[in-house]
Amino acid sequence: QVQLVESGGGLVQAGGSLRLSCAASGRTFGSHAMGWFRQAPGKEREFVAAISGGGGTSYYADSAKGRFAISRDSAKNTVYLQMSSLKPEDTASYYCARRRGVYCSGYGCADGSMYDYWGQGTQVTVSS
Repeated sequence: QVQLVESGGGLVQAGGSLRLSCAASGRTFGSHAMGWFRQAPGKEREFVAAISGGGGTSYYADSAKGRFAISRDSAKNTVYLQMSSLKPEDTASYYCARRRGVYCSGYGCADGSMYDYWGQGTQVTVSS
């Protein structure tokens, strides 16, 4: 059984930064792409970013490009989401998820049905 535990959320002013972490259990961490999604109250879940199993390839939603950076540390079985220039519209619960397979590309990275394990989420609130 794989467990994903997010941390690092909190309250930040617009323009500020946060780094989210997702610690994964299991011995096949490097064999799976990982993704970050978010969901705001009353809205559908949306894709934020994904990274390949080896960390060499990443993909971002348009809303995250230029502001967010996804990375992973295989030694720590951890995926990170560095968020900068935060906006009030970034307010949401952020979830990490493990994708089936080591790679994803394009819209395939954003397909939530291709992720088989999800964390419990961490809340990010950006004040104006």
